[in-house]
Amino acid sequence: MSPDLSLVLAITVAGFAILIWIINKKLSQRPSDELVEWLKSTNQRLEEQPKQSFHLQYSFKSGATVDAAVTTSAGIIPIDSKFPMENFRKMTGAENEQEKKAASREFLKDVKTHIDDISRKYILTEEGTIDYALMYIPSEAVYYEIMTGDPKLIEYAYQKRVLPVSPTTFYAYLRAILMSFEGQKIEARARDILAAIRAIQKDYNKVEDNLGVLGRHVGNAYNMMATVVSSFTHLGQKISSTHALGQTGKEEAKQLEVET
Repeated sequence: MSPDLSLVLAITVAGFAILIWIINKKLSQRPSDELVEWLKSTNQRLEEQPKQSFHLQYSFKSGATVDAAVTTSAGIIPIDSKFPMENFRKMTGAENEQEKKAASREFLKDVKTHIDDISRKYILTEEGTIDYALMYIPSEAVYYEIMTGDPKLIEYAYQKRVLPVSPTTFYAYLRAILMSFEGQKIEARARDILAAIRAIQKDYNKVEDNLGVLGRHVGNAYNMMATVVSSFTHLGQKISSTHALGQTGKEEAKQLEVET
């Protein structure tokens, strides 16, 4: 398992613990404090991962500080948890429907403003972040209100490259993001392997062509050798024939001398 994916498992435990804590507290404390302090209390677990992988209160050169940041091979994932809760509390504590609707409208306005702040302050690709950020919402009830209160608000968040996440979806988003990075690595490796195979195929074709040329040269040399051997043999036969004729002439001359 890669270090990035191992880190997600540690964050998963943190996510569920945060959810239980918030339910018990009934949203009585600031969510950002709950997230940061709880993660600090589990720092020993996080330290089992590469020290550069996870940061609390990560500061940018611009002076902005995000609550948490996860460093991956693809870039820094900023995670904000400074969530506006005042109007949500007013909404849940409203005495009548009119007050509840008014508080709900103000709450959604607060969320939109918060989305703008996250997009402007923490998505800093020039400082090595990826091109989106996570907006941590510390309660499923709050998350549900945002997701159902105004569909255009979620679309606006996506346009601003801000992903709203709840305690139960937080680790799922991180896991999906990190797995997509792993997939990109595998795809890049596959491209490298394919390029290497193509280079080998190209070299193989060159060697095959050279062997073909060499084979033709060897074939021509063999044919030439056979021709030379044949000519040499034929020449030897002529020399032998000439020698035989010389021997016959000598014998005939001796025979004539004897007869005379």
